[in-house]
Amino acid sequence: MFRQSWSRIETFLPILTRFGTIPTTPIVPAPIQLCAMHKSPLIGKLEHACLWLAIESLEFIYRSMPIATEIRFSSRCVKLPKRTIEQAVAQIASDYGWEDGEISIAIVDDAQIHQVNLEYLKHDYPTDVISFDTTESESFLEGDVIASAQTAHRIATENQWPAPHELLLYIIHGMLHVIGLEDSTESQAKKMRAQEKYYLEAILGDSTVCKEAR
Repeated sequence: MFRQSWSRIETFLPILTRFGTIPTTPIVPAPIQLCAMHKSPLIGKLEHACLWLAIESLEFIYRSMPIATEIRFSSRCVKLPKRTIEQAVAQIASDYGWEDGEISIAIVDDAQIHQVNLEYLKHDYPTDVISFDTTESESFLEGDVIASAQTAHRIATENQWPAPHELLLYIIHGMLHVIGLEDSTESQAKKMRAQEKYYLEAILGDSTVCKEAR
């Protein structure tokens, strides 16, 4: 599981490195403890693992939940609790029948998501959220969600509602794509919007926050 996750994260390391997200000097003790705690195959890549886990903005969440969630912040202009992100990922995955899996969430700025959008989707502009479904097994969900906190802050200001809610909306939207929902047709988009509203209400616990924000 962790080996598969590393291969996905490693793909984005060159992009994040360009923006100064990756420190040049790894911090050894914490990565050693973390790798040892989970008996991760990353131990075999200790030098790289230490570099990866030493990222100042990295938050790693691995609990007893069936869906392991990696959350990495390289932009903190919007404050969204890690627990809320984890809840969104776990609830969506569970509701769609996934009992096991691993999801990577990256909260970035406009410049970083612009670079990902250009390199992987050939779109030369920043966007709100990009997702990749990397699932290879019918029993193990895998995917990546990259969301722009900078865009969330701007759009939330324009719509006069909380920026954390806007950012959560992006994560929900990305997760819905990971589990298979599309929004290219009118009927698909309608279902997507309904699901976004449902999960915003379920996670935030207040239907009044679910005004149109997209």
